[in-house]
Amino acid sequence: MDDPRLGELSGMVVDEGGLWAVSDGGRRVQVHRIDRSNCRVIDTRTSDVDPYDVEDLAIGPDGALWVADLGDNDRQRDTVAVVVLPERGDARLHRLTYPDGPHDAEALLVDAHGRPFVITKEVGRPAGLYRTAEPPRGEGPTPLLPVGDMALPASDTLGGPVGGIGSRLVTGAALSADGRVAAVRTYTDAWLFPVSGGDLVAAFNLSPVRIPLPDEPQGEAIAFEPDGTLLSGSETRRGLHGEIRAVAGATGLAGEAEPIAALPPAPEVVPDPGPPSWLPAALGGGTVVGLLLLVAAAASLRGRLRRG
Repeated sequence: MDDPRLGELSGMVVDEGGLWAVSDGGRRVQVHRIDRSNCRVIDTRTSDVDPYDVEDLAIGPDGALWVADLGDNDRQRDTVAVVVLPERGDARLHRLTYPDGPHDAEALLVDAHGRPFVITKEVGRPAGLYRTAEPPRGEGPTPLLPVGDMALPASDTLGGPVGGIGSRLVTGAALSADGRVAAVRTYTDAWLFPVSGGDLVAAFNLSPVRIPLPDEPQGEAIAFEPDGTLLSGSETRRGLHGEIRAVAGATGLAGEAEPIAALPPAPEVVPDPGPPSWLPAALGGGTVVGLLLLVAAAASLRGRLRRG
């Protein structure tokens, strides 16, 4: 991904028109459609809304693109926002407010009822799960309701900008086209949760299946193809261009899961192992995808993950 408009790639979705991506930063909302063959921008959907910190991209039940203006590194925003871009017609701005003070967040899903579902990015504690009671109408602000939390298992996958602690920082989320699998990503891994009856809160109380995403410079974007292929993408960092990588058949790995509560507690996060090497540059994109598939298959055969 060497297009400067996507140097800070932070969110992706796939719809009937193809692959759409959004970048962190800028003075107006811009969502770009990408040519799969060469990673070039071939279309752009825009809004004059000036965002604060765009961090993810989701798709609503009507096919509209939801831009997640949720970033708040200093935890000082009174409200966060989503900007809805329909295929036709004007963009809609919905401001949202947390009931318990500001949070930083980089992950957004939209459920089958059209309600935004936010997963916060927390250091040293579980991610918070927040959702509106009804689909937001008007600029608002619309209150977000706390609906649970999510503690991801430990991971030994290397990568990302902050070492070991990055394996539990939520940087993106996606739903499969049929709504039966939710994916949450960190800087190092994707975690797959089976979803029953559209209940995301119940899904995030299950033990997930891990797909390692090693050595992405700053992995923040994730999406599903209609056939269940998982796509991951990274920002450019320290001169290393991010790539969009694919793991075929990922949704089939989610399977049936068990409640997290039945699993042992997680150990402390290991210290930062230091900056990793850039695996795709060393091995080539195809080899990396093969490696990811082998690791994911091995994880599936081992059974469900312990909450590490």
